[in-house]
Amino acid sequence: MDDEYRVLLLAPTRRDREASRELLERAGIASTLCEGAMSLTGELESFVGAIVMTDAAFADPHIDQLLAALSRQPAWSDVPVILLCRTDSRSAAAKEGVESLSNLTLLERPTSSRTLLSSIQAALRARARQYELRERFEEARRTEAQLRATEAALREADQRKDLFLATLAHELRNPLAPIRTAAQILASPKLAPPQLQWAQNVIHRQVGHMALLLDDLLDIARITQGKLELKKTRVTLTEVVDSAVEAARPLIDSKQHQFTVTLPPEKLAFEADPLRLSQILSNLLTNAAKYTDPAGHITLSGSVQSNTLYLSVKDNGIGLSSGALTRIFEMFSQIESAATRSEGGLGIGLALVKGLLDLHGGAIEARSDGPGRGSEFTVRLPLNDAPPLKPAELGGPPATPAAHRVMVADDNKDAADSLAMLLELAGHEVRVARGGRAALSLAQTFRPDVAIIDIGMPDLNGYEVARQLRREPWGAGISLVALTGWGRDDDRQQASDAGFDRHITKPVDPETIDRMLTALDEGA
Repeated sequence: MDDEYRVLLLAPTRRDREASRELLERAGIASTLCEGAMSLTGELESFVGAIVMTDAAFADPHIDQLLAALSRQPAWSDVPVILLCRTDSRSAAAKEGVESLSNLTLLERPTSSRTLLSSIQAALRARARQYELRERFEEARRTEAQLRATEAALREADQRKDLFLATLAHELRNPLAPIRTAAQILASPKLAPPQLQWAQNVIHRQVGHMALLLDDLLDIARITQGKLELKKTRVTLTEVVDSAVEAARPLIDSKQHQFTVTLPPEKLAFEADPLRLSQILSNLLTNAAKYTDPAGHITLSGSVQSNTLYLSVKDNGIGLSSGALTRIFEMFSQIESAATRSEGGLGIGLALVKGLLDLHGGAIEARSDGPGRGSEFTVRLPLNDAPPLKPAELGGPPATPAAHRVMVADDNKDAADSLAMLLELAGHEVRVARGGRAALSLAQTFRPDVAIIDIGMPDLNGYEVARQLRREPWGAGISLVALTGWGRDDDRQQASDAGFDRHITKPVDPETIDRMLTALDEGA
C-alpha cells in the first residue's frame, strides 16, 4: 500500500534530491530518487503517488519519453506532478512541457519546506481519490464481465430450454403414435387373439415409456429443489444389478448388443436406496444401448477397493468429445451426435444419475477416447455397514387383495371408466362419480371403504371432497387415495393435510393399485 503513494524525486543535483528525501522521510512518506528523466520514466511502470521535479528536467534529452509515458496513463490515472521552477527562466521546452501536463502544481523556486510538503500531501490525497476511482473502474469491469457471462449463460439456458421442449414433444409423440394405432386395432370386429395380445402389449409398453419420462422429470425437479429423500435399506449388489438389467434388457436385446456382466464373486450387501441405485444403473445401460450401433459391445463390471464400490458401464458406441465430457452431466445437455438419433432422450438422464449419486455420497466420471471410440461411465459409491434385513424384506409370494367397495371420482370419463373396469376385473365392487359434488352424493349412499379421488375436478376439487368426507360420521373409516398428475413432495403434503391416506401420480400402474389395496388389507 505504501508503494502506491511513493513519491518520485527528480532534482538537478544530488544534494537537492537528498534534502527532499529527508523531508519526506520525516513526514513518513516513501520516496525514490531518480537520476534523470529516463530512470523516472522506468519507475512509472510501478506504483507512483506523485512526481516532484524542477524545470531543469526539461533540458534532459529523455524528457519526451517521460511526457509520453505520462500521456499514456489508464483512464482512471493522472499522476500529480509538482514542478518547482523560476518564473523568469522558463525555456520554450519547459513551457511546452508544462502545457502537456494535465495534473500540475507549480511552485516557485526557491520555496519553503512547509509549502513543498503541504503540496506533496495534497497531491497524495488527490492520488488516493484516483485509486478509489480505479477500484470503481475495476469493479465496473468485473461486473460487466459477469453480466456478459450471465447473459451468455441465459442465452444458452434459453436455447437448451427450447431444445428440451421440442425434444419433450417429440418423445411424447413417439409412444402416442403406436398407442393410437393399437387403439384403432382393438376397435376392429375382425380382431384375432394374437392381434389382441399384440395391441395390449404395445399399449402397455408405450404407456410405461411415457410414465418413465414423466417420473424422470419429477425426480430431477425434486433433486434440483432438494426435496428428494432416499429410502435406504439393506441391499445386495446382485439385486440392484438384476433390477437394472431387467429394465434395460429389452433395448439391449432389440439392438442385438453383446452384453456381459462381471461382478465380485462374494455376495456384497450395503446400505442404499435400491430403487434409486437400480435407476442409476438402468439409465447408464439404456444410454449405452441407445448410443451404440447395432451388434455393439456393452459391459457392466463391478469391484470393491478401499471400502468403495466401483461400477463401470462401458460401450463401443458413438463416444464423446473432450468438450462433451465437461457438460454431459448438466441439465438438458444433448450431444449433437446423440441428439440426431431416433432413440432420442430429454437430456436429463445423466443429470439425474449425478443427482442421485450425490444424494448417496457417491460420484460419477465419464471417459472417452473421442467420437466414434466408445464411452465408459464409472460410478463410485462409498460402502456403509448394512442393517440386518427386516422380516418384511425377506420376501414371499405377493398377497391377493380382498374385494373392496371402491368409489372412483374423476371428471375425465375415460380415465374414470377405465380405472373402474380394471378394479371390477380384479373383483372389486366399483361406483363412478363424474365430479366432486357427485362424489359426495354417491358416498352418502354407496358408503365405500376405498375412495380414489382425482384432485383437479372443476366443480369441487379433490382436497375439498376429502375434507368433507372426513367430516362425516362414517368418513373416518374410508381409505382416501389422491389421484393426480402432480407428484411433488409439496403436493403429497397438501393431500395428506386434506385427509388423504395415500397419493398416486398419473398414469396409474395397475400393480400400484394392487399393492395399495393389499397394504390396506394388511393395515399398513
